[in-house]
Amino acid sequence: MPTDPLAWETLDRRTAYTCPGFDIVNESVRLPDGTETEFDYLSEPASVCLLPFTPDGEVVCIEEWRQAVSRVNRGLPVGGTEPDDEDLESAARRELTEETGYEADDLEPLVTVEPANGIADAVLHFFVATGCRPTAEQRLDHNESIRVMTMGFEELLDAVGAGEIRDGRTVLALSYYQLFGDRER
Repeated sequence: MPTDPLAWETLDRRTAYTCPGFDIVNESVRLPDGTETEFDYLSEPASVCLLPFTPDGEVVCIEEWRQAVSRVNRGLPVGGTEPDDEDLESAARRELTEETGYEADDLEPLVTVEPANGIADAVLHFFVATGCRPTAEQRLDHNESIRVMTMGFEELLDAVGAGEIRDGRTVLALSYYQLFGDRER
C-alpha cells in the first residue's frame, strides 16, 4: 500500500486493449479521499531517442510520415526497446542503424524523461551519439517510411524556434542538449 498521502491505491488492473507497440490499461483505484473510480492509461515499453552527430558536426535527422497528425514529421531517430536488446545502449544503437543506416562510434546518456506521465507509463531515454557514419542499409519496420538527412545543430534549433519542428522528443533532445549538454561531458 502506498505511503504518501497523495497516492492512489490500485484495487484491480486489466488490459482493456492491446495492439503492436502499446496496451491500454484500465485500473480500478481508490483515491486519497476514499472515492473509488476507474483510470485508463497507455502502457508501452521504454523508448530511446538519439541525437546523432556526424564527425563533421551535422545531426542525422529523419523525415517520417505521422498518421496521427497527417503530415511528414522532421525529427530524430526514436524507437522502442525490444526483448532481444541487451540494454538501453544496444537498443539505441539498433534503432539508429534501423532507421538511418548510420552507426555511432560513441553513445552517451543525455537525460531520461516521462514525457506524458498523466496518461502513459512511457519512459524515454535520450542519448547523444557521436562519430555517426552511414555504414549499413536502413531496416525499417513494415509501417515506417523514413527519409534520412543531415542538418546543422543551429539550423535544427532555428527550425524548433520557428515552429517547423514540432515533434516533442526532438524539441526536448535539442533543448536539453543546448542547455545542459556541454556540462554533462
